[in-house]
Amino acid sequence: MTNALEQALLAEVAADGPMPLDGFMRRALFDPEHGYYTTSEPFGVAGDFITAPEISQMFGELLGLWAADMWQKMGAPADIVLVEIGPGRGTLMADALRAIRRAAPGMLDTGTVCLVEASPRLRAAQAERLSDHAITFTDRLGKVPKGPMLLIGNELLDALPIRQITQQGGEMLERCIGVQDGALVIVDAPLLHEVPEDMPVLKDGDVFEVSEEGLRLVEAVGTRLAVQGGAALFIDYGHGESATGETLQAVRRHAFHPVLSDVGSADLTAHVDFAAMARAAIHGGARAWGPVSQRDLLRRLGVEPRLAQLVAKADPQTRDALVAAYHRLTDPDRMGTLFKALCLTAPDMEAPTAYETDDAFQP
Repeated sequence: MTNALEQALLAEVAADGPMPLDGFMRRALFDPEHGYYTTSEPFGVAGDFITAPEISQMFGELLGLWAADMWQKMGAPADIVLVEIGPGRGTLMADALRAIRRAAPGMLDTGTVCLVEASPRLRAAQAERLSDHAITFTDRLGKVPKGPMLLIGNELLDALPIRQITQQGGEMLERCIGVQDGALVIVDAPLLHEVPEDMPVLKDGDVFEVSEEGLRLVEAVGTRLAVQGGAALFIDYGHGESATGETLQAVRRHAFHPVLSDVGSADLTAHVDFAAMARAAIHGGARAWGPVSQRDLLRRLGVEPRLAQLVAKADPQTRDALVAAYHRLTDPDRMGTLFKALCLTAPDMEAPTAYETDDAFQP
């Protein structure tokens, strides 16, 4: 039995031919009436997945301290703009602002806090969570107020649509969505448009994923930083070097879900190609640093001393939960190494907080 979104997609593919994979993902995730982020409550135990800020307050607090320290390194500009793209329920920003208020209150006295969020439903949840703060909302990066910017994007890039390029029988093809026996299926079709110049050489059977929307976003951030100053931190799961491999997946209720089943009911994600993102930022005019593992980022920002502070004041049950959260965020077999952090800075900026000089990205 097909749902309303699947019926609409079936009719469109039957009429127009195979649909590009990135176009399908865009509809499945962001369709105004039936898209996943339009209709679902994805976050938390009761949702489909749990992000790092929902696991522990330490995550958002440490990113807040990163922002405060970067602001001070920039000379404490009065017109600083603190931005989060894809802020979920506002949990990360709430924790970050609490830490900034303690470490660098002047940053919030004169600066602007801006959330980039397209969903009215999520925007309402964020406004409620952050009701004690003056928040500016916008639906796209281009509308963020002018000024030096400190930007955070956590588990953002993995949710942006991708193309899949494959080599079959010596011919380069593109994965698309077709129709067979009245159902949506994945098909290989002729290339719809150009492939990236820096794409690895493909062998027969290889699949290469490219997020053109992600690359455009990161390049735009790089251009903004080059012109107006500041830094950006993108944290996500993915690989540090461009490589072939198929990583598209659907997640529903904390378990894997068939990509083409009950379209719009599950989250769709793919691993981030951090090297490609770094090259896009450099093309935009910024410098790129890392990526470093989430484990290294949090440890360099002081997660262990912060854990010790919280544990010292906690009851036994809370103490166990704090320690478990720390391990989930940092252990190599959990989120510690699969998740990585790419930092972008204005081209004339020194090594950013939590990054050493030798962490500069080498194209």
